[in-house]
Amino acid sequence: MFNLLDNVAIVTGAAGQIGSGIVNGLIAQDARVVATDVSLDELKKVSDKNKWSEDNVILSVCDIRNRSHIKEAIRKGVDKFGEINALVNNAGVSVFEPFLERTEESFDWVTGVNLKGTFLCIQEYTKYCESTGKPGTIVNIASHYGQVSPDPRIYTDCARRNSEVYGATKAGIIQMTRYFAVHLAEHKIRVNCIAPGGVRNPITPQGDDFQKNYGYRCPMDRMGEIEEMVGPILFLLSPAASYVNGQTLAVDGGTTAW
Repeated sequence: MFNLLDNVAIVTGAAGQIGSGIVNGLIAQDARVVATDVSLDELKKVSDKNKWSEDNVILSVCDIRNRSHIKEAIRKGVDKFGEINALVNNAGVSVFEPFLERTEESFDWVTGVNLKGTFLCIQEYTKYCESTGKPGTIVNIASHYGQVSPDPRIYTDCARRNSEVYGATKAGIIQMTRYFAVHLAEHKIRVNCIAPGGVRNPITPQGDDFQKNYGYRCPMDRMGEIEEMVGPILFLLSPAASYVNGQTLAVDGGTTAW
């Protein structure tokens, strides 16, 4: 039921901490991956660090705001592996200055990547599935901050306070998941979403006070780990989730349960 052998997935934002974890998880399940990100240098660094093989991972520069980049990633995957079975919309950005200092440029950047980029990826992947007549699977990555507001009291030693525009775009991704689950069902494309809670950064961990404060807000008393985000994604991509459609799975240790 959980077999992903020889499945081919496009993963956007693959050079990031969660993106690279998704790629590693897919490889571990014998899937093959088109790993995309805006920087080829960063993709190569992550690929070298994780020892990704050209036999099962190809790298593709992709600014998801650019339709031609998305088409090229799909083309590369088809040329190398023969088909594309799934799309994981993981790429996303945020800004952290106080909202009264938010510029139109930074607001447009976040909405452009998180909303427009996700939409374009879904659109182009759907066109590909239509052209082949084969079913597909899409998993979007939202955030629990698309469901609830950040608690400003926990940011005592952390300057990276989540923004209103980030939360708004993640709420939009949750809604797009519902919309496309309905409208792509006739194309035999399932669309689901995960909403991660706070994820600990193993390279540059968040402040000790922040982690303690976050843990107080979470029933499991801690932040999540990268690997804990990957399992739910693999489930939603697998045959075990063949009748799961239009759902957003909160992967937040129960934070949004109270």
